[in-house]
Amino acid sequence: MTIFPGDLSIPLGALVFWMLVLTGKHVLCDFFLQTPWMALGKDSPTGWAKPLLVHCSIHGAVATLCMLAFAPAFWFLGLVDFVIHLSADRFKGFCVATFRLTGKDAWFWWLLGIDQSIHHLTDFGFAVLLAARVS
Repeated sequence: MTIFPGDLSIPLGALVFWMLVLTGKHVLCDFFLQTPWMALGKDSPTGWAKPLLVHCSIHGAVATLCMLAFAPAFWFLGLVDFVIHLSADRFKGFCVATFRLTGKDAWFWWLLGIDQSIHHLTDFGFAVLLAARVS
């Protein structure tokens, strides 16, 4: 199956596999392993660094474990995931804190959607890379 015009072909089965692994990783880390302390703390005007670092470290660690389990040569993607997750969540948290946004504000939900889209696009990029290189 060709996803992009040109010579790049990605095995569909490998792409689906990696999307399932990385989506599962994302759901686990963002919803099951993220505590209220992390979720609320990383969007606070002060004291945001520790909850943000703990949350993003969990993402990086679980991503690294996924890579070690299925594609050990790509272990470093856990570090990349950490940095991207940190950047996206900090941007959202900065905006939420600076503009004092709450769940009653449309911008809060727009930022949450943008944040989640960045995470899913990161996972998709990883899945394409892994499916093209590991298969």
